[in-house]
Amino acid sequence: MKNIRVGLLGFGAMGKAHAYCIDNLKYFFSEIPFSATVGGICTTSYERSLSIAEQYGFGRAFADEDELIFSDDIDVIDICTPNAMHYETLKKAISAGKLIYCEKPLCLNYKEAAEIAKLASESGIICNIVFNNRHLAPIMRAKEIIEEGSLGRILSFSCEYLHNSALDTKRNAGWKQRRDVCGGGVLVDLGSHCIDLMYFLCGSFSSVYGESQIAFPERAGVDGSPWKTDADEAFYMLCNMENGAKGTITLSKITSGANDGLAFSIHGERGSISFSLMQPNYLRFYDGSEKTPELGGYCGYRDIECVGRYPAPAGAFPSPKAPSSWLRGHVQSMYDFLRSVYTSTPSAPSFDDAAHVQAVIDAAYLSDKENRAVKISEIEKSI
Repeated sequence: MKNIRVGLLGFGAMGKAHAYCIDNLKYFFSEIPFSATVGGICTTSYERSLSIAEQYGFGRAFADEDELIFSDDIDVIDICTPNAMHYETLKKAISAGKLIYCEKPLCLNYKEAAEIAKLASESGIICNIVFNNRHLAPIMRAKEIIEEGSLGRILSFSCEYLHNSALDTKRNAGWKQRRDVCGGGVLVDLGSHCIDLMYFLCGSFSSVYGESQIAFPERAGVDGSPWKTDADEAFYMLCNMENGAKGTITLSKITSGANDGLAFSIHGERGSISFSLMQPNYLRFYDGSEKTPELGGYCGYRDIECVGRYPAPAGAFPSPKAPSSWLRGHVQSMYDFLRSVYTSTPSAPSFDDAAHVQAVIDAAYLSDKENRAVKISEIEKSI
């Protein structure tokens, strides 16, 4: 059986999530024709990497990322480092001929992302970006409903991702609140997920109008000292799609009462769907083709119980009736990527998909700066 050896760069929250997925695929999928292991780990120091490797049973610790990337003992480079580090790492990984699994966003801007996508395409290397929400069972079912035509022509959508993590100004800022490291603010961090989901379900973006918000100009910095906020804490977008649909995207880390509030509704000429990550077991579907009898009959939205019902070769662990979770989407994402590695068949979301998301982000920031709607083609033609 072929063993795919993954080299993990970074071991924060996402590094741990990826390692969990790699270690536990065998419990979620039956008759997998390959195995996968974390063959190496590289973090901020060799001492930390060594400690992690020993604690979690990883293959070996590497002193620096170049040593890991160019090691003959590593097949896949799994990038879980801060956004500002992706570009150079990706170029080296592609030059080394390594397969790549990269956390979103791909790079800091569309120019970098387009270059990386082109290099990956020319190399023929299988490279995936991690948009894990695509792999939740309700999202997969939503894609089926749209592709089978049950919504008809898509007319509009609304999508939001709400957190409360930036309300406490005395809490030290993290790297995702630093524009130089993150590439922006909430639009990059949470917005990339919303943009990708609407791209995945509704098609390519045509133009956007965006407006940012910084509600707390001063807060505790990374080291706790007073710091002037330089990245958007909330962002609001009006979107036009290539297929004529229109929509809104609302992003915020300053929403009281929110936890991980990703939600959307998509409306077509024949029906609608809606989903909330805080209620992850169900996709809501409205069939507009049903005639409404007196007293309403059984018309209206119905809850489709997606729960843990994943297609084969998903196994019986956890039970298909068990509630879904955020981590399960990551497990499915990792499996789809490693299956494409094993079969040498490209899969999505690809680096080309990541570049489109990056173009939409850049267009939204330009719109915010110049107070005008910006076409995505303007960003794509600017490089």
